[in-house]
Amino acid sequence: MEGEASNSKKDPVCEICVEDKSANELFGIQNCCHSYCTVCVVNYVVSKLQENITGISCPVPDCRGSLEPEHCQSILPSEVFDRWLCALCEALVLESEKFYCPFKDCSAMLIDDGKEVVRESECPNCRRLFCAQCKVSWHAGFDCAEFQNLNKDERENEDILLRNLADKKKWRRCTNCQYYVEKSDGCSYMKCRCGYAFCYNCGVTAPLASHTAQCPSCKQ
Repeated sequence: MEGEASNSKKDPVCEICVEDKSANELFGIQNCCHSYCTVCVVNYVVSKLQENITGISCPVPDCRGSLEPEHCQSILPSEVFDRWLCALCEALVLESEKFYCPFKDCSAMLIDDGKEVVRESECPNCRRLFCAQCKVSWHAGFDCAEFQNLNKDERENEDILLRNLADKKKWRRCTNCQYYVEKSDGCSYMKCRCGYAFCYNCGVTAPLASHTAQCPSCKQ
């Protein structure tokens, strides 16, 4: 009878997935008596890293158990282990010194230690230029003050290229709808497609009924 009782002993159950597991499939948490299957521990670590949590404790609330990268390295995929180490390194950097590459397909973490003022810089990861002061892709043709004065919808690379082209071609923007217009000939009086009239040279509003050869403001 004793032999039968011994042979019928059940395998331990992982309390996360609630499945029977053999002893060699379980992974013990440090500083506590809890253990879970390796698959669940890996998934648990990944979920915490996705929440930007680097100090990972035992899944049991208020338990003093903890998980450390070195302790879990034997069961973690290499990319998860490396991500955890990188997240720990990032957590040590002061928030005031930390920023990310402005290019969305890169987003590498960069550090501004404040020792010197840098404007044009190159991301060491994607090798593209960006402005370290404005934290955006490099705004060629504009200093930082001019760039900051641009509207939010005018700061993309395509918008900046258009602004540079407009300056080169001496196009004028309608002060009402911001649409670019070009004068081919004639006087400085300009009427935009939106119906707004202005002086092409200085941008001052021109009365719709006053189509004079000379602007009363800039005298051109």
